[in-house]
Amino acid sequence: MSEFAGKTVLITGALGTLGTAQAEAFARLGARLLLLDRPGDPRGDERARELAARHGVVARSIGQDLGELKASETLVRGLSDEYGGIDVLVSNAALIINKPFEEFSIEEYEDQLRVNSAATFALVRAVAPAMKQKRDGKIVNFCSVTLNGRWDGYVPYVASKGAMLGLTKSLARELGPFNVRVNAVSPGAVVSEAENRVFADRLQQYNDWILENQCLKERIQASDVADLVLFLASDRSRMITGQNFAVDGGW
Repeated sequence: MSEFAGKTVLITGALGTLGTAQAEAFARLGARLLLLDRPGDPRGDERARELAARHGVVARSIGQDLGELKASETLVRGLSDEYGGIDVLVSNAALIINKPFEEFSIEEYEDQLRVNSAATFALVRAVAPAMKQKRDGKIVNFCSVTLNGRWDGYVPYVASKGAMLGLTKSLARELGPFNVRVNAVSPGAVVSEAENRVFADRLQQYNDWILENQCLKERIQASDVADLVLFLASDRSRMITGQNFAVDGGW
C-alpha cells in the first residue's frame, strides 16, 4: 500500500515508543519521514536507515531540543521550505516526571509546559503557511488520559496536556477555513520505555492498577495508537477536526 506516497510526515518524539510505532506505520504506507528527537541520540540515524531500507522510503533523522522554541520554529520552517511543505505534523514529544507537586521546581514546571505544548505552537507556526497555501494539512497533537484527573504526581505534565487540548481546539477553528485539520489523541497507559523508567521500582503494582481501572483487561500497545494517528492523518477523516480521541482501554 502507498496511501501516504509523496506525503512528508514530521514526527516529534520520533525515537520514543509512540513515535517509533508511528514512523513504522507511516513508512509502511509510503510516507517521506522526518524523525525529530533530541540531538545527539545515535539511534536517530540508525532508525532512519532501517526504515528507508525496509520500506524503500526517504527517512531522515533530525536532532533538535524542542525547549528552544525559536530555534525549533526556524528549523521546521526550513524543512517545510525544503520539502515543499509538511503534509502531516505529529506532535508526540513530551517530558514526563512523577512526584508530588510540592517537589517540582518552577523551572521543571516551565520546562514541561515549554516542551509539551508551547513547542507545538512553534512548530505549527512553521508548517501552517505551506498547509494554508496548499489548502491541505493534518496536525495530530498528543494529549493524555491523565486529563481525567485520576493520576497523582503529574501536575506539570497534566497542565501541559490541558494546554495542548486548548491549542488543538483553537487551531482547528483558525485553520479550518484552509482545509487544515487539527485533532488530538489521548493515549492511556501504553506499554512503553517511559513507564519502565518512571515506575521501575513498582512496575508490577502499576501494571495491576492499570488493568484494574481499564474496561478492557489488556495493556495498550503503541501500535494501537499509531492506527488512530494514521486515520487522522488520512483523507478518511476529512470531516473530523478539533476533536480529542482517547485510546485508553476505557477509563
